[in-house]
Amino acid sequence: MGYPTSTDGTYTIVSLTGEVDLHCSPEAKKQILGLLGENKDVLIDLSAVEYIDSSAIASLVEALRMAKANQVKFGLVSVSTPAMKVLQLARLDKVFSIKDSVSDYTGKDG
Repeated sequence: MGYPTSTDGTYTIVSLTGEVDLHCSPEAKKQILGLLGENKDVLIDLSAVEYIDSSAIASLVEALRMAKANQVKFGLVSVSTPAMKVLQLARLDKVFSIKDSVSDYTGKDG
């Protein structure tokens, strides 16, 4: 299946949608780590996430570690309220780079 991706400047944007849980987080993790393994700058769009569990959060943490190891950019964008609540509960809202929109990363308007 895979999650939709797009590009904006140097960033590859992966759009996670719906419920991101133990059932689908391994696929999301594989896709995200694959992009980071290609030394691509990656943004994760969480605007359409209705639910996210600890397995998905663990996948994002692993992706952040890999991005740092590969010296590429990694961030979260347009984080939905349910996803933000989980990040805040885990105190990861201070660990990840989180922006309101892709243009906040790329410096482009619109």
